[in-house]
Amino acid sequence: MYTDLPEPGLWDHTSDLVEPDDLDGFWAETLAQAREHDTPVRLDPVEGLVTTDVYDVTFPGFAGDPVRAWYRRPRGAAGPLPVVVEYVGYGGGRGHVLENLQWSAAGFAHLRMDTRGQGSGWSRGATPDPWGSGPAFPGVMTRGIEDPATYYYRRLFTDAVRAVDAARTLPGADPTRVAVVGGSQGGAMAIAASALGDVQATVANVPFLCDIARAIGITDHAPFTEVRDWLKVHRDRAEDALRTLSYVDGVALARRATAPARFSVALMDDIVPPSTVVAAHAAWGGPKELRVWRYNGHEAGGPEDDAEAIGFLTRTLGA
Repeated sequence: MYTDLPEPGLWDHTSDLVEPDDLDGFWAETLAQAREHDTPVRLDPVEGLVTTDVYDVTFPGFAGDPVRAWYRRPRGAAGPLPVVVEYVGYGGGRGHVLENLQWSAAGFAHLRMDTRGQGSGWSRGATPDPWGSGPAFPGVMTRGIEDPATYYYRRLFTDAVRAVDAARTLPGADPTRVAVVGGSQGGAMAIAASALGDVQATVANVPFLCDIARAIGITDHAPFTEVRDWLKVHRDRAEDALRTLSYVDGVALARRATAPARFSVALMDDIVPPSTVVAAHAAWGGPKELRVWRYNGHEAGGPEDDAEAIGFLTRTLGA
């Protein structure tokens, strides 16, 4: 069933998000501090595949914390290739070395970033989150939510931008043709990396963390309910929490992005309300397209989304 605003009103929805005055300064300072920890990117070859070169990568993320990734490249490909930096959905990690081979099979260099402190929900991870926080609801949505400086997604979005920095240095990657892709939480990270870094194309499928204040009021599904349940207990901290969330809201970040973008939205999605995706798409500051999956939930287009994303990036990056 449809879970949000009815058509045609859905397509006219825009967010009433009020950005914090220091949003740009906050992120500029955060990234400048992270780039002070400019340790070399480490690549360790992984054997076992015949048509794909694979490396176990470690790069410096937030505060220089080591972040893991897989780097894959079609073996024997001539010349530098456009590189796809891929981010992972909520609860997942970079996965097994044999998973997620479609991007290298399609002729791209591919960096799949691990997700700090997650990677035990549905795919494995290898990157801890060594930073503590105050009382939090299980999951990561409320870790450090009382202050943007301590919030979990400050660290994760910084990792996402630093992954783009790392991708430009990888062997066989074209530093002038970098794309970011992801679905759900990964889509939120793709929006953030586009707004805060330098990328040439973006794919955000059913992106999470957009129009957040609206989302936590209209969906009864995790992970947004983690915030609602935290607020049930911390009744006096709603203003602080919502202010923190505004620093990572995909609507605010989309306003700052200029790369060509492909979004997808699923009208029966009960995890990421469709209106929140529409709001982020409407706010996007560059060329954009929106793929609508009318009868799908949070899985959206599944392999069809992947196939269309490959086509979009092939056209956009001149692959």
